[in-house]
Amino acid sequence: MAQRWYVLRVQSGREESVRRALIKRIASRSMENVISEVMVPIEKVSEMKGGDKKVLERKKYPGYLMVEMETEPDGRIREDVWYLIKDTTGIGDFVGSHSKPMPMTQQEVDRMLKEAESVEEAPQLKISFNKGDGVKIREGTFQNFNGVVDDVLPDKGIVKVTVTIFGRATPVEIEYWKLEAI
Repeated sequence: MAQRWYVLRVQSGREESVRRALIKRIASRSMENVISEVMVPIEKVSEMKGGDKKVLERKKYPGYLMVEMETEPDGRIREDVWYLIKDTTGIGDFVGSHSKPMPMTQQEVDRMLKEAESVEEAPQLKISFNKGDGVKIREGTFQNFNGVVDDVLPDKGIVKVTVTIFGRATPVEIEYWKLEAI
């Protein structure tokens, strides 16, 4: 019997409560050896609000759960496991065709697990500006200047903006939280 990962469609916004309900049902039926992992992939993002840095958790795939389970030698999902999962409130269906759920490829599983490990390392900055966006500088030397985003450097938390100073286009680097969209 092989362990395979599957993707389940669940009610969006209820991923964590559906995950807990499924884990509870697995435990009540003593099936922990068959369904070994139920996860909601998340990512941590840093945001600056009013000069304060906050680290938030965000669902990587809203509306989905990933489940690792043992399958039959021919790759089919055991019938008792199928009904345990399908009868859990909040779970819609397996991803795949109606009668044949598709397991995740090993490459997809490796990427998902690597991303899950990296969540514990350093959160990513969430910078909501894109090249070409109009922005207003809220703080600093260029306060109240308007400009256009040239580049976003999320690893540094910097946005390169072109502002017009004395009639000349001048590139400046501004911390992203000192900007607002216009």
